[in-house]
Amino acid sequence: MQRKNFTEVTEFIFLGFSSFGQHQITLFVVFLTIYIFTLAGNIIIVTITHKDHHLHIPMYFFLSMLSSSETVYTLVIVPRMLSGLIFHNLPISLAGCATQMFFFVTLATNNCFLLTAMGYDRYVAICDPLRYMVIMSKGMCAWLVCGSLGTGLVMAVLHVPAMFSLPFCGTVVEHFFCDVYPVMKLSCVDTTLNEIINYGVSSFVILVPIGLIFISYVLIISTILKIASAEGQKKAFATCASHLIVVVVHYGCASIAYLKPKSESSVEKDLLLSVTYTIITPLLNPVVYSLRNKEVKDALCRAVGRNTSLQI
Repeated sequence: MQRKNFTEVTEFIFLGFSSFGQHQITLFVVFLTIYIFTLAGNIIIVTITHKDHHLHIPMYFFLSMLSSSETVYTLVIVPRMLSGLIFHNLPISLAGCATQMFFFVTLATNNCFLLTAMGYDRYVAICDPLRYMVIMSKGMCAWLVCGSLGTGLVMAVLHVPAMFSLPFCGTVVEHFFCDVYPVMKLSCVDTTLNEIINYGVSSFVILVPIGLIFISYVLIISTILKIASAEGQKKAFATCASHLIVVVVHYGCASIAYLKPKSESSVEKDLLLSVTYTIITPLLNPVVYSLRNKEVKDALCRAVGRNTSLQI
């Protein structure tokens, strides 16, 4: 009965970067440039790992899955954000917002657990190298990838329907996409239960992978320190460096964004953090794995060499 007193909200408008005024065109150019490089980098990684038989090993299978997930993840968020910088006050329907949030939660969770699978892969490669190909079989790799995506879908199914069963009074989302807290703030009713669900989901998605990756790296480091030669230690550390860089940035931003107390939130800080994990982090993946990884660079050289010889 109480819902009848609420005006039915059928669409939202993103506040986005409107506070930046005349700098929005500059932001558009910067974000578009980053987005193009992100798409190009992830597509190159997916293509090169598929085409080059030297990269047909579990480590690069997970990398290609992560790149594919990051590509769809950015497609869900960034084009809408870019259009908002040019065409202000573009509305999004309630169903459109729910769909965007569903894909965001699914893919963000999927990315977290794919990074965990990559950490497990590095653990097996360094701590049990003789059985690496037996343990990291095609079946195990497929199970880990499906498990990551399945976990993301479960989190989204738990989260999004509960969110959009709420009645909404406000229509202006203080963000550039349908993130959880900015949409929740528009509800007319008490959202304590939804906040508990959100915090539980966020804690699970962030802390469980961090814990598993931490255990993997404790075992990895203890194994590396037992290697007699300095050159051997250096090679072992090098195989983990790219993954570790991506993990630190990814989980660092996610932890600050979703596990900090609400009292420390502000629109400007939240926008900055969101830009980091929706635009900067997806670019970091192809850049780090391309620039720091000799096998990927060699595969790119082989691909460029083949194309050049075909043209000649």
